[in-house]
Amino acid sequence: MNNSLDELKGLVAAIAADRQTQKDKEKREAWTKYVSLSMIALAVLAAIATQRGAAYSSATMKQLNEATFNQAQASDQWAFYQAKGIKQSLQEEERDRLNAAGTPEASRLAAVTARIERYEKEKQAIAAEAQKFEAGRDRARTAATHAADGSRGMGLATTVFQISIALGGITLVMKKRWLWFCSLLAGALAAIQMACVLHVM
Repeated sequence: MNNSLDELKGLVAAIAADRQTQKDKEKREAWTKYVSLSMIALAVLAAIATQRGAAYSSATMKQLNEATFNQAQASDQWAFYQAKGIKQSLQEEERDRLNAAGTPEASRLAAVTARIERYEKEKQAIAAEAQKFEAGRDRARTAATHAADGSRGMGLATTVFQISIALGGITLVMKKRWLWFCSLLAGALAAIQMACVLHVM
């Protein structure tokens, strides 16, 4: 009976020692729960950076489409301007031919001169319209460049966030605090990059 009681005491002591060892290990590794929490925070920030980067990419495409539309409209207007110029040149040749013939009919010369003046006014209006479309094209290109810069900046922030999350995962496997600090540093750099992009945009 004493032998059984000693075995039971030994088993209880082994269980208590094992339990104490487990508690000591949990106490030593309590910091790892903060690693997990920091990884969650970094993942949320990475998701925000990704979403903002996608929004900037969409804005880039929209502005490039707007620039293309305005360029096409400006090209159409300049083609129309050329057509009016050709018509004006034909009328100027007619006027010169009438003048070269000696004494031209006054009514016919007046009609030709009126058409020349009308074409000149129409060309001026068409040129103004074409320049308006070109200005819209230039504004859209500038906006597209600005949005593309934002997209690139957010892409960089997202990449650095992903690296920091990977370092956090390695930290949990290897139980090395210095890796966690590297993860936090990378996350801070990514957050600064994201804030700089948001501030500029």
